[in-house]
Amino acid sequence: MPSIAPISLSPVDAFAMLEKKPNSLLIDVRSSMEFLFVGHPKGAVHIAWIDEPDWDINANFVTEIRKLVLGGVCGEDGQTPAIILICRSGNRSLEAGQLLLKSGLSNVFNIDEGFEGELNEQHQRSTLGGWRFHQLPWEQC
Repeated sequence: MPSIAPISLSPVDAFAMLEKKPNSLLIDVRSSMEFLFVGHPKGAVHIAWIDEPDWDINANFVTEIRKLVLGGVCGEDGQTPAIILICRSGNRSLEAGQLLLKSGLSNVFNIDEGFEGELNEQHQRSTLGGWRFHQLPWEQC
């Protein structure tokens, strides 16, 4: 049986979707420290998938997402808002998206390059892909 997975989007395609469908939810699933100090896409809502101090999976993750979806306005097609997930490189958001789908939510997307992209040969991020690499709007504290 194939595994259930969210629909993969590039950062540029995700940004275009957010502009075209403003009721879409952009959810940053990184840790609180990453969200605050590394930066995050403008307009992103922070709901950590795994967070300090214990680095356990957030037991309330699905419930927190459901609350956001219930507060979202349905689009013209009557569908629930798109749930677009982002993390550092696309791995945690993929896992989080799989759980959302298994929990009965739909219209779930994963930004496959994440916020910072993969590591380059010098072990640095934001040079091979990611939200910042593509110069999409972001901010930090």
